[in-house]
Amino acid sequence: MFEKLLIANRGEIALRVLRACRELGVRTVAVYSSADADSAVVRLADEAVRIGPAGSRQSYLNAAAIVEAARQCGAQAVHPGYGFLSEDADFAEICAENGLTFVGPPPQVMAALADKATARALMRRAGLPLPPGSVQAVPTVEQAGAVAAEIGYPVIVKAAAGGGGRGMTVVRDPADLPRAYARTRAAAQAVFGDDRVYVERYLAAARHVEVQVLCDGRGNGVHLGTRDCSVQRRHQKLVEEAPAPALSPQLEREITTAALRGALAVGFTGAGTVEFLVDGAGGFHFLEINCRIQVEHPVTEMITGVDLVHEQLWVAAGEPLRLRQADVRPRGVSVECRVNTEDPARGFVPTPGRLDRFEPPGGPFTRVDTHGHAGYLVSPHYDSLLAKVVAWAPDRELALARLDRALDEFVVAGPGVRTTIPFVRRVLADPAFRAARHTTALVDRLLAEPAPAAPTKTDPPAAGPTKTQPPAATAPATEPPAAGPPPARPGGVPAPRPATTAGAPRSPHI
Repeated sequence: MFEKLLIANRGEIALRVLRACRELGVRTVAVYSSADADSAVVRLADEAVRIGPAGSRQSYLNAAAIVEAARQCGAQAVHPGYGFLSEDADFAEICAENGLTFVGPPPQVMAALADKATARALMRRAGLPLPPGSVQAVPTVEQAGAVAAEIGYPVIVKAAAGGGGRGMTVVRDPADLPRAYARTRAAAQAVFGDDRVYVERYLAAARHVEVQVLCDGRGNGVHLGTRDCSVQRRHQKLVEEAPAPALSPQLEREITTAALRGALAVGFTGAGTVEFLVDGAGGFHFLEINCRIQVEHPVTEMITGVDLVHEQLWVAAGEPLRLRQADVRPRGVSVECRVNTEDPARGFVPTPGRLDRFEPPGGPFTRVDTHGHAGYLVSPHYDSLLAKVVAWAPDRELALARLDRALDEFVVAGPGVRTTIPFVRRVLADPAFRAARHTTALVDRLLAEPAPAAPTKTDPPAAGPTKTQPPAATAPATEPPAAGPPPARPGGVPAPRPATTAGAPRSPHI
């Protein structure tokens, strides 16, 4: 195992990695921008290095500054978390050139999978089903039109170098295709520096199902079951659960087997996620492979008892995979929701600001991953994710009730600050969601309906927080039966040692 590791990220995922390292006896180096000088990860890390101003391009996306910080502090490895440089093949290669182990797949594998057109071709060769459409990029609008005419509308135009829900345009009418094609190419060039796009059939009434995989550098791999991530707004996930509900045992076997086969076929190593769309007829179609730990990884940890960050670190350190497929025994149901500082009533616009009150929920089988605290200043410079609330139960009905109870306890208050908590509770109460009949169209439907008139727990009155009541479900829930007694959860994290930095940088600005 490594002696010292640099965490090339911020927020809750930086804390998640730090805690895993501490449990494994690995010393940590936190990097931070000027906006995060007082963050929890800076206080808890063994060392901390300021790498730039608040803007992410000058800090968390500054590969040279991060690598130099790792070299100065004597780190042996770099964990990129998710977002920022986590799927940047060039960054992984720079790390390798400087004698640093990048916690993730090899650069050449990342590069191949980051190109969606190349990834589609690789997965087709591995035998995974693809949505109808072009396998390679389409260089002209005439070719795009020919593909669309062949597969039928609606279609979606996607950036070949895209990711994170960006670089996509749905087209329902052939007359709109030329404009959508040009607009998507321009956006892809501006965001990704690559204007290539491809066209595939748009599956409007589909579910987003993904499979967690773990692979080592010796050709071994396991899957850890499925997750459902269909509750999305603008292709960004809001609610995730494991296992994916309402899949037949046969379909679940087919999806997980295909996912692991695809990952091993391209030489994947570490923790990754293979994503699919499942249509109304029970067919599944490959979307992409994510080469990093996912935001929603806690739901898989809760049903398997496997610490995914621990496993990432062991594999990156050169150890063979410590799990066999027979060792993975998912039990129960876990549901996670993301608490973002956004206002759903205004199109999910971010609402940064200081948190006067921050009181996370507790209770049995309830997990909260967060970097927030009372007095924390939510910065406008970064992603709005503030916390993840995760609940486990033997069955889905109790898991949903437990998560809703936890959200009702969660108090986040500050001038102008709003969160997605009330909207998520609408999702949890929706009859289609509770019956596991929802698709990726759920959020759009709820946004088109009048929001229930109810007080929120964000920005509560002086007398104290008010309860946020979700609308009552109007259809009976159809839940899977209990899956047996609860599994043993991972042991508690030991009390953190005093940080050596006291919030101060360990080396000068880089």
